Amino acid sequence: MKKIGLIGGLGPEATVDYYTAIIDAFKEENKGSLNYPEIIIYSVNMDHFIGKVQRKEYISAIDYLTQGLQALERAGADFIAITANTPHLFFYDLQKRVGVPMLSIVEATAREAQRLGVKRAGLLGTGFTMDSDFFPEVFSRYRVEVAPPSESDKEYINKKLFSEIELGIFKEETRKGLEEVIHRMQREESIDGIIMGCTELPLILKEEKYNGVLSLNTTQIHVNEIVEWSKKE
Repeated sequence: MKKIGLIGGLGPEATVDYYTAIIDAFKEENKGSLNYPEIIIYSVNMDHFIGKVQRKEYISAIDYLTQGLQALERAGADFIAITANTPHLFFYDLQKRVGVPMLSIVEATAREAQRLGVKRAGLLGTGFTMDSDFFPEVFSRYRVEVAPPSESDKEYINKKLFSEIELGIFKEETRKGLEEVIHRMQREESIDGIIMGCTELPLILKEEKYNGVLSLNTTQIHVNEIVEWSKKE
């Protein structure tokens, strides 16, 4: 099997979820075998990275993540995945900094949205992700439209992510609030899919559908691709 490299820490809750999901995929397939892939995790400092992005120090943010990517490459990773959506702002710049393949969570999710027949997907995530065009640009190549929430809903989602969910705090009232955002987007934006554009969101929004709106769990979609890549000869 190929050796998996993960950039983690963005945030820690999602990193744990990735590790568990990868191992569980092999448990399910191997039925009693202990044949798990080798996994190297480089956990970066989330506050340090997010601070650079907030200050629009993008080159410095890329340089910081590059340190982790190159450390994984030196450690023998055959390919690398970043366990977060926001750093995909810089995905193509980062790919140029290493000599091993990187698996894009955005590309993987766009392919899955197309496979499922999604035509118009709402996007939930950090403010950086919802305000950026990296999801719409990639999804447009797969003929899937992407719609962001309203400005007030963006503010609500971003606040809940950084004050609760990224810290491992999962409140029932927050879950209901996020579901209300999805329902509003269904009514007002005619979405038929919803992108969990932060890898912590599937930890609080666990349903496969919300009033008929398909949930695109970016973590699980990315993990599925990581597992398949690890099996390649």
